[in-house]
Amino acid sequence: MSEPNFWDDNEKAQALIAEMNAIKSVVDEYEGMANELQDLQDMLEILEEESDDSMVKEWTESVKALTAKIDSFELQLLLNQPYDKNDAILELHPGAGGTESQDWAQMLYRMYTRWAEKRGFKVELLDYLPGDEAGIKSVTIQVSGRNAYGYLKAEKGVHRLVRISPFDASGRRHTSFVSCDVVPEIDEDIQIDIRPEDLRVDTYRASGAGGQHINKTDSAIRLTHLPTGVVVACQTQRSQIQNRDKAMKMLQSKLYELKLQEQARELAEVRGEQKDIAWGSQIRSYVFHPYSMVKDHRTQVETGNIGAVMDGELDPFIDGYLRSQIKLEAE
Repeated sequence: MSEPNFWDDNEKAQALIAEMNAIKSVVDEYEGMANELQDLQDMLEILEEESDDSMVKEWTESVKALTAKIDSFELQLLLNQPYDKNDAILELHPGAGGTESQDWAQMLYRMYTRWAEKRGFKVELLDYLPGDEAGIKSVTIQVSGRNAYGYLKAEKGVHRLVRISPFDASGRRHTSFVSCDVVPEIDEDIQIDIRPEDLRVDTYRASGAGGQHINKTDSAIRLTHLPTGVVVACQTQRSQIQNRDKAMKMLQSKLYELKLQEQARELAEVRGEQKDIAWGSQIRSYVFHPYSMVKDHRTQVETGNIGAVMDGELDPFIDGYLRSQIKLEAE
């Protein structure tokens, strides 16, 4: 950064500053915890000389708080796969069930938005298709921040809801499904070859939030990659050109993810492994009735505080899944 020509390439300079700030935040967090540990050790020496109930209670609570910080910090350091540090593109698509499933997708959209905001991540709405009566037919968001993809990759799969439907006059219990797809936003230096003849481009009028220009012009873009059938859409930028550029980046990320999946399948076949690496499996159940429980079927992590989960308290599930994957890799 001290070199005279540092600002010659502004985009590269900004990326380097962002990387430095991210590394600095890790170092600062470590040093902060080290200072807290030293304070606790000093306090323990005092307690060994003279016992005080209120001081013992304060020390115990501080130890628990520091332990939680260390666990979270450890997980950050373990997110060391090639794209864990990248921004994430998350899509939600309701399954069969009409309004009930579309409402469930809306609930999950709020849940992930709240989770991201609590972590200090930036959330950008890329595509939004509202439901006919309530909820949403599909939504795509970009979550930006260090390790956004590393955390959110734990959410790939099908999410199941069991509740008394507010849309059923008979008060019957309904089961709904929504699929969650997460891909990393790939770096600029990774080139995915997309031939123009393999691409179908559709324009349409935007239907979601995005400013006063919405619904006035056909600014929204939908791209279909014909060889793979991958479809992406963007409608929230201020012009058709901006929406197309954003959609192309989304398409490149999805195609790159498909490439990585194919490589993983081939490697599994070489190793003779029998395991499902698809995204479509049901990963978690959210039960509102006849009891309250959220349970992750991959790790058996569960909680009865479903209100907190729907308000964005997802860390126990994400932590449990990521640690289970790290353990499998170690084995």
